[in-house]
Amino acid sequence: MNDPARQTRPGHRLPIVSAPGYPVDIPASTLDPLPREECGVVGVSGLTNAAELTFLGLYALQHRGQESAGICAVDRDGTSRVRKGIGLVADVFSAQDLIELPGRTAVGHVRYSTAGGSRVQNAQPIVVRYSQGDLSIAHNGNLTNAQELRSRLVEEGALFQTTSDSEVIVHLIARSRHESIESQIDDALTHLEGAFSLVITVGDTLYAAVDPRGYRPLVLGRKGKGHIVASETCALDIVGATFVRDIEPGEVLRVRGERVDRLRSLPPAPKPAPCVFELVYFARPDSRIWGTSVDRARRAFGRQLAREHPVEADCVFAVPDSANSAALGYAEESGIPYELGLLRNHYVGRTFIRPSQADRDFGARIKYNPVREVVEGRRVIVVDDSLVRGTTSSSLVKFLREAGAREVHFRIASPPVRFPCFYGIDMPSKEELIGSSHSVEEIRKVLKVDSMGYLSLEGMLKVVESAGPFCDACFSGEYSAPLVDVERGLASITNPPGC
Repeated sequence: MNDPARQTRPGHRLPIVSAPGYPVDIPASTLDPLPREECGVVGVSGLTNAAELTFLGLYALQHRGQESAGICAVDRDGTSRVRKGIGLVADVFSAQDLIELPGRTAVGHVRYSTAGGSRVQNAQPIVVRYSQGDLSIAHNGNLTNAQELRSRLVEEGALFQTTSDSEVIVHLIARSRHESIESQIDDALTHLEGAFSLVITVGDTLYAAVDPRGYRPLVLGRKGKGHIVASETCALDIVGATFVRDIEPGEVLRVRGERVDRLRSLPPAPKPAPCVFELVYFARPDSRIWGTSVDRARRAFGRQLAREHPVEADCVFAVPDSANSAALGYAEESGIPYELGLLRNHYVGRTFIRPSQADRDFGARIKYNPVREVVEGRRVIVVDDSLVRGTTSSSLVKFLREAGAREVHFRIASPPVRFPCFYGIDMPSKEELIGSSHSVEEIRKVLKVDSMGYLSLEGMLKVVESAGPFCDACFSGEYSAPLVDVERGLASITNPPGC
């Protein structure tokens, strides 16, 4: 790329060029979607009815992806069978589907697509036949050099059936000149830049790998005489598995039933960079990732937020559900009572029925409703985990005023989101991020609240420093892994791809 303003280096700030936003189901003016969940993966080895266990694990990880789901099961002779489709886990799989997926080894995936759209061809696991046996792969993350690798592979004659960057990994494994399966996988992974947490099967052997910076969580659990690998511990809990440990940055494991072997680690990165936004929003509060309770981390964010931005008020409540823990922390630190001031409709899907008459508040109105008895005549503190566009927040404030709130004080349990993510989170373009174009005072005026406060970056990192260091690029603009495709003009810097 010839434009120096668009070039990046690890650890340097990225000047962002604005571009049109990504498509949503209904007009952006009616919605304030948070950054989209990336993906969730599960791998099972050495357990009867592995597909059923994988289904349950994916069910627990549904929050990480709601567009497609898939399971590949491997029977005792190494034959793979796959079932995948567009939709939620419970909609894609029937009881009969799971019966028709026999075997003691399986991998599963839930996906939110940030590249290629919601086509069944892009649903994972990707399953292929290759020289060493049936191979399946499920990927969470985003490769920052996927387009460069893809172009090279196409020039060498590779044929791609999907637009997912995950298929690049399959081709690299299959085309490796090394003899053993383990060496082929190792060879393929050394070509990758960016974020990847992977579960792979070759025959009935399960492999698990995490990129050298450890952007996305991956945990190892034990159940009976077998093992389970998953994106979060909540997937272990639902099947009654015992947490063993986090899979470390750069680690590659081979799992065969009771036996877990650590293969050669990937070349180390300068420092680990797990995504702090996992603790802010993505992971379920009942999970533990990187040795940290997600619920306790969010409560700590809320307590720090109360110390940084105190205000006199009558009650505190959350924008449910992802901000519940942070609001509890704010209430604990401030001594102001915690209330259920907003209720969320849990039966709202991603596709909305549009009203016959345009209503700019429609997206928020069908998702949230204030409890008038809590709000009326009172000074309220509303805690949210993050603020992206601000349109839904504006609607919420309007609802609270209509319900009789005397004062509305908005508190955000993370810093302003100012930059896009290239490591597996789909965020709006920079021009759509309200934190990138407005000061805090300007945001207060846009939301029409009495006061506004964000958790500082320093305060956020301080309360979880024992689990760090973290990647905070969406807040700071400091990118730790090279953005190869962006630097070479092969990918958009405002609409990065994903798994």
